[in-house]
Amino acid sequence: MDLSFLSRPARTSALATIARVALGLALVGAGTSHLTVARDEFQAQVPSWFPVDEDVTVLASGVVEIVLGGSLVALSRWKVAVGLVVAAFFVAIFPGNIGQWLEGKDGFGLDSDEKRFGRLFFQPVLVAWALWSTGAFAALREERRRRH
Repeated sequence: MDLSFLSRPARTSALATIARVALGLALVGAGTSHLTVARDEFQAQVPSWFPVDEDVTVLASGVVEIVLGGSLVALSRWKVAVGLVVAAFFVAIFPGNIGQWLEGKDGFGLDSDEKRFGRLFFQPVLVAWALWSTGAFAALREERRRRH
């Protein structure tokens, strides 16, 4: 499988670039708060069935968020690949959001079933944001057309 399209520079609008950098900075901020002031809050998003200690999970995911956020900001040549990885990360952590809702865990002001359920609809927005702002949507469409 030829994955060279992942390293081709993708053209994105100024708005997409601003959105990519904003998402990157938000991830760095969230990751930093995983490691510092919001560790307890983030532990509420670790499902009880997850086989790793809650604090270890929060710390590890914080480091991953910092790396991904920094990559969104600094690795513009690789933004398509980074966008795909960030989108996959948002998909991978979605079970934590479902677990928070199903287990009724409070965190970040999500103190009712309605609020926890409503938050679930933000995760697809984050996935789309990562794919659009990095040009990954367009690169995947272009690669699909090229192959067919």
